[in-house]
Amino acid sequence: MEGNRLKQRVNALLEEALAGRPDLFLLEFEVTPDHVIKITLDGDRGVNLHDCMDISRAVEHSLDREEFDFSLEVGSAGAAAPLQLPRQYGQHVGRTLEVVHGGGTTEGTLLAADETKITLGWKAREPKPVGKGKHTVRKETSISFSDIEQAKVVLKF
Repeated sequence: MEGNRLKQRVNALLEEALAGRPDLFLLEFEVTPDHVIKITLDGDRGVNLHDCMDISRAVEHSLDREEFDFSLEVGSAGAAAPLQLPRQYGQHVGRTLEVVHGGGTTEGTLLAADETKITLGWKAREPKPVGKGKHTVRKETSISFSDIEQAKVVLKF
């Protein structure tokens, strides 16, 4: 029961802290049975160390260690983590995504994202309509968020 009270208290503190930081949003929140509080954030412009520290302080400084024995981990989703919320896509316009959806897997540059869908673009080599050989054509497709099973930013080194 104490774990449930801790989770409710942290949830309220998180809501309050994030209300003061509308550029940040919660991806995951968990309190383990041994009172480890795990918070994963993202932001409209990404998340930096200071963002994590701000949220960590807002939660930790408002919890009484006499009442709850806990440890706190606040972090960002990370570059290789799959995108989970439509809100995450806007910051990745112009980057290459690999999207698994009902029609298979599509890799392309994220051209646009709105409340309902994303638009990917890529170049493909196709046979010429007349004559021999191939030519490069630009392709584009829109994928509804409801059809996306998984989407990741493709990191190129």
